[in-house]
Amino acid sequence: MNTAQTPTRVRMSVEEFLALPDDGVHRELINGEVRVMIQETWDDPNAPIIPVAAVERPMTIRNRIHSRIETKFAYQLEAWLQTQPEPRGEVLTGEVGFRMGGREDSAVGIDVAFASAELVAATPEDQKVYIGCPVLAVEILSPSDTQQTIADMIANYLRHGVLVWVAEPNFRTVSVHRPGRPPESFNETQELSGDPYLPGFRVAVSRLFS
Repeated sequence: MNTAQTPTRVRMSVEEFLALPDDGVHRELINGEVRVMIQETWDDPNAPIIPVAAVERPMTIRNRIHSRIETKFAYQLEAWLQTQPEPRGEVLTGEVGFRMGGREDSAVGIDVAFASAELVAATPEDQKVYIGCPVLAVEILSPSDTQQTIADMIANYLRHGVLVWVAEPNFRTVSVHRPGRPPESFNETQELSGDPYLPGFRVAVSRLFS
């Protein structure tokens, strides 16, 4: 996850949001409110936020640690998925888009997500985002993330019934958030389970950060 709050808040429908040009700016629509998320992270946690108007095509540039952890999660989830009966759904990475809720709700990009077979089948091939919610959203924290940003993100997912895993690279922990249940935190000495959302998925937390 990589965020920087936009100085002005703009409201629009999901249709209006999805019609915005592909100009390199990373935006999300959270409860009908557009948020611009631009941040260089490189290896320097103090790297500056790039103002949206400062460059012609502002881009989110991920550091290698973030990308490595994203790959580890995707690899473990894909290995689990191949053991499941068909139809299997899809494991996706790279800020994959999901339209969650109604006309003025949320359209988010997720670091790693698992979309059910039902959602995959229900989303037309010509749609650039999934029309519905994932089963699982994995978000990897970045130095720019604030406590309020994280809390808002988790609350939005839980409101739509999504299982959320939040990876903290510095402490090598994964916090698990399930709708209607208190959060749990798992460290490198423990095992992460996906039950009952991802039946049979289990992995040592240490393997996600090694």
